[in-house]
Amino acid sequence: MIVQDLADRLFPDGHSITFEDEFFHGVGSVQEKQISVIGTRERALIGVDLALRIASQIVTVMRDHPGSTILLLIDTAGQKMSRRDELLGLNGYIAHVAKCLEVARRRGHKILGLVSGEAVSAGFLSTSMLADACYALPSAEVRVMNLKAMSRVTKIPVERLQILSERSPVFAPGISNYYAMGAIAEIWDGDLSKSLADALDVDFGSTDRRRQYGEERHGRSLAKIVSDRVRYDPA
Repeated sequence: MIVQDLADRLFPDGHSITFEDEFFHGVGSVQEKQISVIGTRERALIGVDLALRIASQIVTVMRDHPGSTILLLIDTAGQKMSRRDELLGLNGYIAHVAKCLEVARRRGHKILGLVSGEAVSAGFLSTSMLADACYALPSAEVRVMNLKAMSRVTKIPVERLQILSERSPVFAPGISNYYAMGAIAEIWDGDLSKSLADALDVDFGSTDRRRQYGEERHGRSLAKIVSDRVRYDPA
């Protein structure tokens, strides 16, 4: 979806967004509440320059709009796999984005993520996946690692992974699978401004609900059980 059209649907009360190539930022209003918007478009690849731009804008929001909700509108094909970015230490820049989001959270900013296009790999993991809650449009594409890459890392044959992906969302890409696992809290369709307003009313507290969602939706049946045992079992 074109970002301008998406912004119009999210913020019927008005918005002001500045575009800088694949990056954009601004503010929008819904039900008289001001939202700070930070996002990427056109399947942006997150390299060192874009990572610094995102982090810088998070810091700017903390300075200029203390306590405002931050909405991350993400459309990314993942991290930028270039020699320059890798030599400059891209992993550190991506980690810097994650740290800035955590600082904002601790300073009282509610952080919401909305996958508007693609959400791939570290470009997704360091942004919307780190939000208090991550949502997605029905047309969104979500995948952290494709099966060939997963095979190289796990040493499990691709053919075996393909069989596993047919019965377990953990191994399969797609918005429905990430919803089942709990990574996507809800799929927004229809009145997007109402969906956003409803999300603003949710008190997320300090509880990560993804394990609970995964258990309820039968996408990750053991994650909550195991984590509870690790945290609470004195043995």
